[in-house]
Amino acid sequence: MGASAAVDLAHDQHVGTDVLAYGASLAVLFGVAHVAVRLLAPAADPLLLPAAALLNGVGLVLQRRLDLAAADRAAQLGNKTPQGHAGQQLLWTLLGVLLFAVVLAAVRDHRTLDRYRYTFMAAGIVLLLLPVVLPARFSEVNGAKIWIRVAGFSIQPSEVAKICLIVFFASYFVAKRELLSLATRRVAGLNLPRARDLGPVLLAWAASVAVLVREKDLGSSLLFFGIFVVMLYVATERTSWLLIGLGLFSAGAYAAYGMFGHVRTRVDIWLDPFRDASNRGYQLTQGLFGLATGGLTGTGLGNGRPETVPFARTDFIFATIGEELGLIGVVAVLAVFALPVARGLRIALGVRDDFGKLLATGLAFAVALQVFVVVGGVTRLIPLTGITLPFLSYGGSSLVANYAVVALLLRVSDAGRSPAIATERPDDAELTGEMTQVMAR
Repeated sequence: MGASAAVDLAHDQHVGTDVLAYGASLAVLFGVAHVAVRLLAPAADPLLLPAAALLNGVGLVLQRRLDLAAADRAAQLGNKTPQGHAGQQLLWTLLGVLLFAVVLAAVRDHRTLDRYRYTFMAAGIVLLLLPVVLPARFSEVNGAKIWIRVAGFSIQPSEVAKICLIVFFASYFVAKRELLSLATRRVAGLNLPRARDLGPVLLAWAASVAVLVREKDLGSSLLFFGIFVVMLYVATERTSWLLIGLGLFSAGAYAAYGMFGHVRTRVDIWLDPFRDASNRGYQLTQGLFGLATGGLTGTGLGNGRPETVPFARTDFIFATIGEELGLIGVVAVLAVFALPVARGLRIALGVRDDFGKLLATGLAFAVALQVFVVVGGVTRLIPLTGITLPFLSYGGSSLVANYAVVALLLRVSDAGRSPAIATERPDDAELTGEMTQVMAR
């Protein structure tokens, strides 16, 4: 509420009544989420939900700040005041919190997900590739076929596909770990797997290239393949998988650069955005100018001009933070993002079963990789990719899906932090190959 009031003071010199309405709404929603955790997963990690709530709250303030800028622009042009996005983002937050509670209630034991390995695989592939088969008017926005648009309602199915595939990868790698760990030859100091065991990696590589080519979605392609390779490495503890994955992605990216114009455009803009700053490089250069304008402490909430950056609500929300909150604000936001990632990895260390360890690792790494890809693109560390910053960017699919990610991490952490005698079941030995252990917090 304080940040939202600061926006109002900078813009109107007084605090509007909707500041209290937004603040009270968020307080009620996260109060409900907190009660759900206390009732359904009482031993769960206590920091994950507050971190998500803080990021969600900052994102809502930024959406409201951009709404005011859009209203000013419309007034200058004599146009009708556009519909604000902050109210819609609040509605998506409501749906996200509801899904959060539903996941906690429905998944009482994360190990039950292991039984539906191939169901999750099928659901993930269908959701990932569904935009490809739909006509462009139902699936394409700004050149990327990554949406499903029906009757004014649109979702990005890859956000849900990401979770389904992480569950599948965790289950599959645990079941096939010994097979994937076998090595038949040693080359240049590396233990290389058997050729026939390269099948899953080649399949994931082909799927990521298909997403890149057919959907023109560089971000999702990098995200899915990165999650796959890291989870495979964690499951087998073999460095050769990382090198093979890096080599395959590099080869695919090089081939895509030579074959497809949209990939060449992204790379060319990344290499020299100022060569065509008024056209193809406009978005990136405006974002860089915004970050530079922010300096160390920023212009202050409501005092910058983040609306001059195209897609400031979504892909470039990080530039909005940099302009108005400066380097200090950027570092603070990244520190908050580091919290769920670090706690997710801590959860993976604490849980007793192998499936839970790999599931928590995959979910935590997915958040880390998504943040890296977005921030790296805005700061010109890597080419722009066009995916959203979790909890901060405008968009219902991303926000709701990330609440499901937090719910699953809390469910795994509840199992890891609960006394062993209360959570172990008679068939645990079959699932984990382990006997009862003493919990390590």
